[in-house]
Amino acid sequence: MKSTPPNSQKWYAIFTKSRSEKKVYERLLDNDIEAFLPIVKTVRQWSDRKKTVHLPLIPSYVFVKMEERNIYNALKIPGTVGVLKHLRKPAVVREVEIENLRILSNSDEKIETTSDIRLVKGDAVEVTKGPFMGLIAVCEKDGTNYRVVVKIESLGSGFTVNIPLSFLRKIENKLPEK
Repeated sequence: MKSTPPNSQKWYAIFTKSRSEKKVYERLLDNDIEAFLPIVKTVRQWSDRKKTVHLPLIPSYVFVKMEERNIYNALKIPGTVGVLKHLRKPAVVREVEIENLRILSNSDEKIETTSDIRLVKGDAVEVTKGPFMGLIAVCEKDGTNYRVVVKIESLGSGFTVNIPLSFLRKIENKLPEK
């Protein structure tokens, strides 16, 4: 099989059956498909105990990096449902969005998930200190801390965290384009 140039491979979001993300992720890796499943730790309360569990950051999604023409190979994996599309073509998830998901999933901080966020225009910021260092996001003022919204536009969702102002740096450019 011919090797493909790395720049022709892009990230795509694969829909999975409900609660099948981890199995689909493992099957993708077993089939030599580069995949990413952002996982976060959360504490669940039962009537008799509390337990830390590992859950997908974005339910029903696994990300794959491949050429668009090979995307349907990933859809042959049991547990997959489809691919996120834009204008009838598989939607590309930008590298900066994947990197932001990696930063979020590697953190032990509390993360609130929102969907289809509507923002007033805010400044683009980069987190310069703390567990979210390197994150590029939109900043919205919220009391003594600043609320940072990390948008994953291709999925129509986002995540919010509170970060001290001293950990943020305004960046002149807006978030990178596709």
